[in-house]
Amino acid sequence: MKCHVDLHVHLGRSATGVPIKIAASKNLTVLNILERCMIKGIDVVGIVDGASPPILEELKKYVEEGILSLIDGGGLRYKDKVTLILGSEIEIAKEGRGSPHLICYFKNLEKISKFSHEISKYVKNINLSSQRCSLKSAEVFEIANRFEGIVIPAHVFTPFKSYYGSTTDRLSYVFKDYYQYIHALELGLSADSDMADQIEELADKTFLSNSDAHSLEKIGREFNVFDIEEANFEEILLALKRQGGRKIAKNYGLNPKLGKYHRTFCLDCGYIATEDPPIKKCLRCGSNNVVLGVKDRIMEIRDYETRHPHFRPDYVYQIPLEFVPNIGKKTIEKLLNHFGNELYALHYASYEELEKVIGPLNASNILKARNGEIEISSGGGGIYGKVTIDK
Repeated sequence: MKCHVDLHVHLGRSATGVPIKIAASKNLTVLNILERCMIKGIDVVGIVDGASPPILEELKKYVEEGILSLIDGGGLRYKDKVTLILGSEIEIAKEGRGSPHLICYFKNLEKISKFSHEISKYVKNINLSSQRCSLKSAEVFEIANRFEGIVIPAHVFTPFKSYYGSTTDRLSYVFKDYYQYIHALELGLSADSDMADQIEELADKTFLSNSDAHSLEKIGREFNVFDIEEANFEEILLALKRQGGRKIAKNYGLNPKLGKYHRTFCLDCGYIATEDPPIKKCLRCGSNNVVLGVKDRIMEIRDYETRHPHFRPDYVYQIPLEFVPNIGKKTIEKLLNHFGNELYALHYASYEELEKVIGPLNASNILKARNGEIEISSGGGGIYGKVTIDK
């Protein structure tokens, strides 16, 4: 079976209003996320703040009340439609030059509860998401592995809080002997497979395109199509390892130009570089006070031109409805009410189907975005890129 999978979604609050991820929307609660996944067309969601004790208690309560059910192969099922994978995003306080993020995923509530108890000895406040941890990456790996967890380096190329972006030139320097057990990594919104496959040490790794959603609307803006037997933790792990015929069949993600950190950005004059990378100073005002772009960083550390391994799936550029010109909240609501989920409207609905619901101009714009008949000005320094469609 083919499942739409987004393994990086944050919680803003618990059901009782306890803050979990300060930078995330208050509407990001467990049940709101699961309901939104059904609207979006996401079959498997990874909630990455699952080690927070208030959330663990909430999840256990939902299981007791029958709102969530336990899955034999790992994970929790909601309304027999969406699978919840339990995860914990950790910020390494000091690793090399930076403080990167990694995500640990676990099979069930028992194992992530034990991880939470152990990792709480090394973080300032286990109740909050992505708290700084006094351990090194390899040490966190050891703890996660003790409870049969999967470790995934998060948004590895972004300028802040990432491995390649701000910490090291090579993941293998950080994880050392454990690097061979890092089966997959998350690319982030400003990179794609073409860019990542310029680094030799990644040639045997599975790539994930996840949303890193900090609001309900952003769920599924990047996702993966998993080819698995069942929607559960064990099958997800097999797909990441590419074992038993399980695999990631496609990555869906933003065109990297739309990402907030694609190109180098000048903090003094606001210029986003358009020149050939790598650009390490502003070519408009001459300032060295810049945020290095993801494309520029990869060009700086790459080993060769793009070389895709034989197993690498297609990376399909997805322009979320919110990026399409003239498509506002009311138009999106019409599409969701008619088609049942956003992914169908975005990728599969015909012009005729769309035109009946939202008119010829909007239908045409969605088709042009789907087919790449657009112009994109690159993002940088925390500013998203912009889509332009000729009339």
